[in-house]
Amino acid sequence: MLKRFNPGLTIVTMAVIGLGLLIPVPYVLLTPGPVFNTIGSVDGKDLIRISGATTYPTGGQLDMLTVSEFGGPQQGLDIFQAIKGLLDGTEKVLPREAVYDEGISSHEAAQQNAEAFSSSQSYATAAALSYLKLPVHDSVYISSVGEGVPAQGKLHAGDTIIAVDGNPASDPDHVVNAVHSKPIGSTLIFTIERAGHKSDVSVVSAPHPDDPTTTKDESTVGYVGIGVDVSYRGDFPIEFGVDGVGGPSAGTMFAVGIIDKLTPGMLNGGKNIAGTGTIDPDGVVGAIGGIQQKMIAAKNAGATLFLAPIDNCDEVIGHVPAGLTVTPMATLSDAVHRIEDFTAGKHVPACSTN
Repeated sequence: MLKRFNPGLTIVTMAVIGLGLLIPVPYVLLTPGPVFNTIGSVDGKDLIRISGATTYPTGGQLDMLTVSEFGGPQQGLDIFQAIKGLLDGTEKVLPREAVYDEGISSHEAAQQNAEAFSSSQSYATAAALSYLKLPVHDSVYISSVGEGVPAQGKLHAGDTIIAVDGNPASDPDHVVNAVHSKPIGSTLIFTIERAGHKSDVSVVSAPHPDDPTTTKDESTVGYVGIGVDVSYRGDFPIEFGVDGVGGPSAGTMFAVGIIDKLTPGMLNGGKNIAGTGTIDPDGVVGAIGGIQQKMIAAKNAGATLFLAPIDNCDEVIGHVPAGLTVTPMATLSDAVHRIEDFTAGKHVPACSTN
């Protein structure tokens, strides 16, 4: 027996399928992002501003690179975006958990990226000044203040912590230990410096919401809700003028840009050179994410040399855009020497499978 065709049912079925295709899948899409010349300017603001010290003319470009991301920590991609990213040679699709911690919100992710970007600038300052054998000073500062925490409205991100309960804050561990060593409900006195003014701020500790050993009401871990880190500075101000960028991967190119501005001649010989990599205060370069998209962005921006963290070499090999020379580095000193050799016409090493 022939069944009668039911157009209404077919339309409903197609609609359900269509809606299913639009349901987000737990993936993140990475694409080549904007490029910023660390020795140049954006909207009339120098990316690196140095005052109180002799600086020298620069030329060409020392580009820091970014990756544009779609999907976020909670949104995900629709199936069409995911398939396009898998087929597009300039894009990359990753499982969401490979990029974000489980349960993190968009606001928390943005805050973490902003903190990492700020730290990268501080670490770049320390690394560059140390490379140039110039004095480096450090202090403990508040990198973040959570929402709905005891410190909210009292302590601010950017405050320098001089002491806690009269005990000098010589490193972040001293601050953490000072909070944890007092019973829940203790009043802690933070001696801080904000906008050049010192003051004492009282904060009453609360139970730590993430204490894994006890219930919240029985927590033994004191908590005020701040993040602490070390800030580095020189004998003269070094400021950074780029907004809306997050993450730590610009650190190495910021350090290279500082060195170029503080030394005679043009480090890059007037050429367009790009690179990426985290950096620590001692000048050690670390791996980053999205390096294939960053190489594409560098090539599109006209770079001829790309500085890559040596720990990213496995992702570099086989993916270098035609016409772009990619060379690995493990330290800031490596980065400077690779640039000097390249601009002098000398051979620079490539990533190896060994």
